[in-house]
Amino acid sequence: MNFAKMHGLGNDFIVVEDLKENINLSPPSIARLCQRNFGIGADGLVLIRPSSKGHIRMHIFNSDGSEAEMCGNALRCVARYVFERGLVKEPEVLVETQMGLNKAVVYTREGEVESVEINMGKPLLESSLVPARGEDRIIHMEELVLKGGLSFKITALSMGNPHCVIFVEDCEKMPLREIGPQIENHSLFPNKTNVELVEVQGKREIKMVVWERGVGETLACGSGACAAAAAAVLNNLTERRVNVNLPGGKLEVYWEENDGDIFLKGPAVEVYAGEVSEKFYSL
Repeated sequence: MNFAKMHGLGNDFIVVEDLKENINLSPPSIARLCQRNFGIGADGLVLIRPSSKGHIRMHIFNSDGSEAEMCGNALRCVARYVFERGLVKEPEVLVETQMGLNKAVVYTREGEVESVEINMGKPLLESSLVPARGEDRIIHMEELVLKGGLSFKITALSMGNPHCVIFVEDCEKMPLREIGPQIENHSLFPNKTNVELVEVQGKREIKMVVWERGVGETLACGSGACAAAAAAVLNNLTERRVNVNLPGGKLEVYWEENDGDIFLKGPAVEVYAGEVSEKFYSL
């Protein structure tokens, strides 16, 4: 099995071309490949497959082997991969995911890919679409109580995958590794959730750390950046165009007026390519 190791701001992926759809990996095999000591090491694994609706179809798996609905950083990496290898000739790439079609635009300078912008679609605010348990409502600064009585005001929404956004004074001082797993697995979220701790730095600047569902703490999260930006707008904390500063670097997010689509722009980098023996991933 051939692969490319790619990342978006340090949120890294094993990208595998599976145009014949003959690669069948079990969740334990995916977890072994993503394991950083005994495998390749990554936050997730991506399969690039044919699509009847777009140019290609993306299947994204978390490092624990579970499948994810959407991943903004992975989608940018996939767009760069298929463009640079000539699988898609034009810089506009239509990528099919579990949530539908997403358009990616690959920007180049002097023949080199500089960044990729993707249309992430509209944020879904109804609790039944996040999903979150209870009566259907907009979860906007709603109290969430954790074990031991610790509580937070949360804003929950979906960017094709579930997100729980919490605004804090200083995101770096928060015990993310303690809070993240509790919220990810909270009974409020039947499909678990991604968790973003967000610090507002200005009307066009926010900073965040993220705990990804099925992965843990990561250096960046594209869909999480979009969720954080949308939550900031909903809470009247920022304008619709913001820079999102993450441990791995900066992403640009823009939410169209009248609650339109959200656009995400940032780098996508290929680190190296390699081959995994069949014996390893078929164990």
